[in-house]
Amino acid sequence: MKKVVLIGTQGVPARYGGFETLVENIIGENCRPDIQYTVFCSSKDMPDKRKEYKGASLRYVPLKANGIQSIPYDMWSMAKVIGKGFDAVVVLGTSGCMFLPVFRLFFRKRLIVNIDGLEHRRAKWGRMAKWVLRNSERMAVRFADVIIADNQGIADYVKQTYRMDPVVIAYGGDHVQRKVTDTCQKEILDAYGVTAGNYAITVCRVEPENNSHIILEAFAASGKELIFVGNWERSEYSRQLKMKFKKYANIHFISSEYNLDRLYALRANCAWYIHGHSAGGTNPSLVEAMFFGRPILCYDVVYNRETTHGKAYYWKNAQELQHLLERTDLTGNVMKDMAEKEYMWKHIAEQYESLY
Repeated sequence: MKKVVLIGTQGVPARYGGFETLVENIIGENCRPDIQYTVFCSSKDMPDKRKEYKGASLRYVPLKANGIQSIPYDMWSMAKVIGKGFDAVVVLGTSGCMFLPVFRLFFRKRLIVNIDGLEHRRAKWGRMAKWVLRNSERMAVRFADVIIADNQGIADYVKQTYRMDPVVIAYGGDHVQRKVTDTCQKEILDAYGVTAGNYAITVCRVEPENNSHIILEAFAASGKELIFVGNWERSEYSRQLKMKFKKYANIHFISSEYNLDRLYALRANCAWYIHGHSAGGTNPSLVEAMFFGRPILCYDVVYNRETTHGKAYYWKNAQELQHLLERTDLTGNVMKDMAEKEYMWKHIAEQYESLY
């Protein structure tokens, strides 16, 4: 029996972001009787405190898993692993990796770190937080047995900066495929005030590096329908954007949506998917969107080009995005073919299992 522990997420069932969805599907695709998963969860974020989920054991740390508390949260999780007989530890993100020099004194077995995106470059962090995150990344590369990059662009950065080759494993996205009747889909679209094939959708956390302001500027100017799903009350940036653009009747602001049937209907019936992320590696929301076979309009950075193999449509400003919205020759079938070939969770889970 190989006992594997997963550290660095809010927990499961997945209710937050990409790493949570990754863990949900890794444990869900585990068909091997010789692998037993344990997942560390935040009791602040997951108050029901289940003991088991999809065959994995759940353990809890009484801190929030995100924001500045993510640093002590990850460190505390690592400390609770010591001496518990685990054969492999998978750390998702580098927030707590300043602790690795100490952790490695006591844990000599397999240590795998997925460094996520370049967290220390995100605009939301202050100078001290960026210093901690940059040094945490260095500690991760130095002390891990395996570094995972979720995108070739991140892998190139690691190789250039640290002179080592990470393993590239992306995210899956086939969990978005669902059976939702046409009648149900129409009811969902009616509830949001849009018609099939006549609107764009974007799903993201509303942050500056996701270029939410550029997307809103483009749609305010174009007059085309936009459904924007995000955490509109979380920050001053998001609240100010909503206040500025809520006067435009063609822009529909929707709070973070985790109902997969509703998300399915909104994404399956859109005319375009808009992806504004400029940081990170393989953004899960982009991979998920690829499975719907709709034209994908991405912010033009290396990570998005790597994920879509340069076959999506790219923009750098509101004018370029608006110009793409005016074109009538955009297609998305190649995106779906690519997703079904490269971004299936069964394949992703097998890649992780090969590292233990």
